[in-house]
Amino acid sequence: MPTPHAVVAGAGIGGLTAAIALHRRGWRVTVCERAPEPPATGAGIGLAPNALRALQAIGVDAAHAAGSAVPATMGLRRSDGRWLTRTDTADMAARYGMAPIAVPRPAFTAALAAALPPGTLRYGTAVTAVDDAAGRPVVRTAAGPDLPADLVVAADGIHSPLRRAHFPAHPGLHYIGETAWRALLDVPDLRIPAMHETWGRGERFGVTPLSDGRVYLYATAVVPAGTRSADPRAELRRRFGAWHDPIPALLERIDRLDPADVLQNDLYDLAAPLPRLHHGRIAWLGDAAHAMAPNLGQGGCQAIEDAAVLAHLMPADASDASDPDGIPAALAAYSAARRDRTDAVRLRARRIGRLGALRHPLAVAVRDLTVRAVPDRLALRGADDLFNGFRLPGPAAPAR
Repeated sequence: MPTPHAVVAGAGIGGLTAAIALHRRGWRVTVCERAPEPPATGAGIGLAPNALRALQAIGVDAAHAAGSAVPATMGLRRSDGRWLTRTDTADMAARYGMAPIAVPRPAFTAALAAALPPGTLRYGTAVTAVDDAAGRPVVRTAAGPDLPADLVVAADGIHSPLRRAHFPAHPGLHYIGETAWRALLDVPDLRIPAMHETWGRGERFGVTPLSDGRVYLYATAVVPAGTRSADPRAELRRRFGAWHDPIPALLERIDRLDPADVLQNDLYDLAAPLPRLHHGRIAWLGDAAHAMAPNLGQGGCQAIEDAAVLAHLMPADASDASDPDGIPAALAAYSAARRDRTDAVRLRARRIGRLGALRHPLAVAVRDLTVRAVPDRLALRGADDLFNGFRLPGPAAPAR
């Protein structure tokens, strides 16, 4: 009996993790990526304890694959440098069994890609449609030929064409009112030990030391969608150059970058949850399924959880995979396991973003006083549902 075949649309973190998990489950996998080659530039990603547990569940050691940076402290600051809340990562490790790590996104995706069999990953191959009218989907690609599949994993990003095609009544994306800049800087002399985000009035700035010695910085501002400056480096200096150390020093070094290496993207999340995370034999995961604001650092982490749960529920035996009801039942179980959790994280990220985007001086002052009044240990406990929330569900019930 032939080995079941999965086609994954998209070679981002979620798509690659799903491909690894399905491959290790015994599936043959083809990953189609519209980009012509792997990304050479990008940003950093924080892997929280829940994502690290999901990676462990599929046999991936993220720290071994892409290195790791574990900051001494993590927290939230005001623009004058005063800490609003701060947590030692040793306390996080004690509470959750492991500390979060931060890695460069291109290095992490390269490590995931390297874990797949040769020939699995096809760059320059955009998925244009999935025809599932006959029950067994056929993936259409711009490069051809068509790819028959037992399962299609739609990991095609925040603007997911497959989501639009199969959920045409869904309202789509919602602009959350902010734009974001991201960059990677090589600044070994600054020796930045802490991962922190700073809140001002309608503006935020984040600093994360990475595993390769570089620093990932990001910033947000409340602006109309589509707002762009001629030079993003100058715009960042104008907005944040008077904030606390080490932000001015980082912005001095940003001139060493090509302007194209300072990425800018307006921030969107999904306007409403999808009615389900599957259709026929297509499963959605990551941003394609539940695009969320980056305020909790959970977008990539939830995509990793999705991938681990999806593969766990898929039949590993070829005879089970050939059962016409087996994969649809597993996909219904996947939707049931993931939809509510991911939507709760999406809504929580939106609420946190609204706090960070406050601009009125009185509202900002009340916000900062409220955050400071919460003891650090209680603030850490508030993350329990995020960091301890990953679970592998039981297998899908057999169809009747």
